[in-house]
Amino acid sequence: MFEPLTTDPLELFTEWYENAEKTEINDPNAMSLATVDKSGLPSVRMVLLKGFDTNGFVFYTNLESRKANEFKSNPNVAVCFHWKSLQRQVRIEGQVSQVSDEEADEYFNSRARLSRIGAWASMQSQVLESRDYLLSRLNTFEEKYNGETIPRPTHWSGNRIKAKRIEFWQDGEFRLHDRFVFERQSLEDAWAKTRLYP
Repeated sequence: MFEPLTTDPLELFTEWYENAEKTEINDPNAMSLATVDKSGLPSVRMVLLKGFDTNGFVFYTNLESRKANEFKSNPNVAVCFHWKSLQRQVRIEGQVSQVSDEEADEYFNSRARLSRIGAWASMQSQVLESRDYLLSRLNTFEEKYNGETIPRPTHWSGNRIKAKRIEFWQDGEFRLHDRFVFERQSLEDAWAKTRLYP
């Protein structure tokens, strides 16, 4: 049986995440991100967590992508981590907001050169006429920034999820799983911890 002693979900998430980094074969930072459009239609996709602290959970994307457009009409989002090797899952719900330009610049400059070029070349979520056209755009920006510093595109930045609810799930025999949820009414409130039925 799993029983978290802490009342701080970030402390528990850090412990679980560090364990996942040791055991997951690929992308322990992969999380499914769910958004909702103006009509209420949900959409989900995988993104990569790039940092977390008491201020929230950060990932990066094109600000003209489908998900970013959905943030504008509804900032409420949910993410789910599934670490199969550990038989664990973490679900996070909260509101998303854009990181500062300084934070986005710092992360952008840490990326591989071709990834930075790709941020310029890709018009994420837009209709693409052919793979060849994407590669020609990539070549265009490679030539443009040949030997130069590649600036961060204004349409590319980070997003921070400020959590209001974090649920930890640990697999149990005969589907008698352990589930704990940490919730707070506002981002200023203390966390309340509750055990849930499996």
